[in-house]
Amino acid sequence: MTLRRLRSALSWAGARLRPRWLPILQTAAAAVAAYYLAQLLPLKDNRPVFASIAAVISLGASYQQRGRRAAELVCGVVLGLTVADLIIHAIGNGPLQIGLMIILAMSAAVVLGGGELLVSEAAVSALLLASIEPTNSGYSPDRFLEALTGGVVAIAVGSLFFPPDPTLLVGRAAQSVFRDLGETLEGVATALNEADPARAEAALRTARSIDGDLSTLEEALTTAREMMRFAPPRRGARGLLDRYARTLPHLDFAVRNTRVLARHALRYTRARLAAPDRLTDAVRELAQAVWTLAAAHDDPQRAAEARDRARTAAAQAREAFEQEPDLSLTEIISQVRSAAVDVMRAAEVIAGVPHPADELPTEEMLATPRQPAPE
Repeated sequence: MTLRRLRSALSWAGARLRPRWLPILQTAAAAVAAYYLAQLLPLKDNRPVFASIAAVISLGASYQQRGRRAAELVCGVVLGLTVADLIIHAIGNGPLQIGLMIILAMSAAVVLGGGELLVSEAAVSALLLASIEPTNSGYSPDRFLEALTGGVVAIAVGSLFFPPDPTLLVGRAAQSVFRDLGETLEGVATALNEADPARAEAALRTARSIDGDLSTLEEALTTAREMMRFAPPRRGARGLLDRYARTLPHLDFAVRNTRVLARHALRYTRARLAAPDRLTDAVRELAQAVWTLAAAHDDPQRAAEARDRARTAAAQAREAFEQEPDLSLTEIISQVRSAAVDVMRAAEVIAGVPHPADELPTEEMLATPRQPAPE
C-alpha cells in the first residue's frame, strides 16, 4: 500500500512538473548565463549574483510578458538603487532608514506609473543595497549593469534560443472554452430528454463558468501576441492566433446564448416534461458543431462541416416546433437557433468566406445557402 501511494505521488508530481520543465530549465540557464556574462564586465564585485537574480525575476517560471517584465525590472532597479544611495549618504543606514527607503522607492515607482513588478523591484533593490553595501562610499553603476545584463539574457534565452509556443498557450485556453460549451449543450440535451432538472442545473453551472474560460482565452491571446513580437521564430503561428482572435466575439455570443438556453431548459424540466426528440437531437447536433468548430481552428477545412452542423441543428429545432407547437418550448428553440448562428459565423470566419453574413438577422442567415470556402 505504501509503495502504491509512493508511485501515485511520484506520478502526480511528474504530471505537475512535465509542462513546466522547459520554463524551469530556461530560468536556470538564464541565471547561469547572466552570471558568467556579467563577470566579463568591469565590475568591482567578481561575484555578480544580482545578474542571476535579475534574470530569474525577468524570465521566471512562466511564459507571460517577458519583455515588459525585463524592462520594468531594470527601471525598478535603477529607481531603488538611486533612492537607497541618496538616503544612505544623507542619514546613514539602519532599520528605520531601510523602511524609509522602501516607502520612498515604492512611492516613486507608483507616481511614475510603474507596474507591479517595477514597484516591488524598486523596494527590493533598495533593501539589497542597504543590506549588501551598507558602507558604500559612493554610487556605483555595478548593480544597474548586473540588472541590465540579467534582463537582456532573459529576453535572449526566452525569445531567441528557446521561445515558448504561443499556439500551445492559446490552444489550451481555447479548448477549455469549447470543452465547457460542448459539455453544457450535451447536458442540456440529456436534461431535456430525461426531464431531469438536476442535470439541467448542472449544465447551467457549467455554462456560468465559461466566462472565466473566455477571460483566460483573451489573456492568452494578449500574451501570445507579445511572445511573437519578442520571438521571431514563433511568428509562423500568426495565422492560427488570428483565427482564434477573429472568432472570439462570435464564441462569446455563443456562450451567452448557451447560458440562456441552459436557464430556459432548467425552467422547462422543473415541470417534469420531456422535450420532443427532434429538439434534443438539435441540441446534440449543436454540441457536435461546437466540437467541430474547435477542430477547425487547426484544420480550417473542417469549418464547412461545423457550419453545416450548426445549420442542421437550427433546422431540427424549427422542425420540432412545427411538429409540436408548444409555446413553452419557444424560448429554448429560439436560443438553439441563436447559438447555431453564432457557431456558423465563427465557422465562416475560419473558412475565409469572402462576405461572411455577420450582419444578417438569424432567419436570413439560416436561409442563406451554403457558401463554399475559397480554394
